[in-house]
Amino acid sequence: MTDYALADDLSLALAFAANADHISLDRFQSLDLVVTTKPDRTPVTDADQAVERSIRSAIAGARPTDSILGEEYGTHGDSRRQWIIDPIDGTANFMRGVPIWGTLIALAVDGVPVVGVVSAPALGKRWWAATGHGAWGQAVGHEPQRLAVSHVADLTDASLSYNNIQGWDGAGYLDQIIALSRRVWRARAIGDMWSYMLLAEGSLDIVAECDLKPYDMAALIPIVEEAGGQFSAVTGESGPWSGTALATNGILHETVVSSLKLIQ
Repeated sequence: MTDYALADDLSLALAFAANADHISLDRFQSLDLVVTTKPDRTPVTDADQAVERSIRSAIAGARPTDSILGEEYGTHGDSRRQWIIDPIDGTANFMRGVPIWGTLIALAVDGVPVVGVVSAPALGKRWWAATGHGAWGQAVGHEPQRLAVSHVADLTDASLSYNNIQGWDGAGYLDQIIALSRRVWRARAIGDMWSYMLLAEGSLDIVAECDLKPYDMAALIPIVEEAGGQFSAVTGESGPWSGTALATNGILHETVVSSLKLIQ
């Protein structure tokens, strides 16, 4: 495996995201947007496909020995260094003209995400992190700001984003998420990548979600963790490979894991 500095990998990921933003924003709210249904019954647009092709081509040019996992075109290569791409996280929002969507780009080494970029051009914001380099966010026209999670220590003071009640119901966690929502100060279904970025900024304290794929989560993990938070599956396992996500400010993590535990 070729060794690269994480700072250089992060710079590349930011460049990939900037180019992706031009493609996706040009197609956002376009009258001729092409929408089809994938075999798993989820929607895909021509913008999703164009963004992923652009990022894959850029990776092939800059890191030709690295492997790639993308939502639209699957896996290529078997390197320990794997780029993980969600070209448009929030495709349903994108289709309906809701600005909560973004491109997610991660680099995982031996299965551990070490670089993450989330770019949301319709919101005018971008967030990024690399292990050991901190987490950062930037709004258009402003300087980058270092991110830090909240210090809320009690559930009764915490804000929760649960994202999608149907997902919790389908996964068998409906009673648990309702019970948790009754224990916190405020519960909202903000949705998609923005919930996790609000947590990294300190505006939310808990974000949890079911029915996810690795490309939905990988880019989020370095940002949440470098902001001082904790990211795991709902059951507590680390990494983006278990199909669920729980992100907290770290202080609340074990309490929330216990609260969501399924009764066997």
